[in-house]
Amino acid sequence: MASQKETDARRHRSDVEADQAALERNQAELEKFLFAAPAADWPDAAQKALYLLRLFAAMPNARDPRLQQLIENATADLNRLIGGNARPEHRAPADRDPL
Repeated sequence: MASQKETDARRHRSDVEADQAALERNQAELEKFLFAAPAADWPDAAQKALYLLRLFAAMPNARDPRLQQLIENATADLNRLIGGNARPEHRAPADRDPL
């Protein structure tokens, strides 16, 4: 029974490593596509910024509650700029143009 568990664990580890390698290849392909040329317009630039923001959000430094709130607000702003349904909880001052 112990050898079966060890075999299962090796298979699982192998599957996880293969998934990780595939994820890294897909990420590299996405980054090549995203950064092959300058953004054509503001929504395109916002998509690129969202990607970078998501990368930052996955880092240990981004666990700070203040940064989490900033990431959440910036993500909502960028989604709004792209045309998504997300709306920020804060409002721009009346004398400033919204994004």
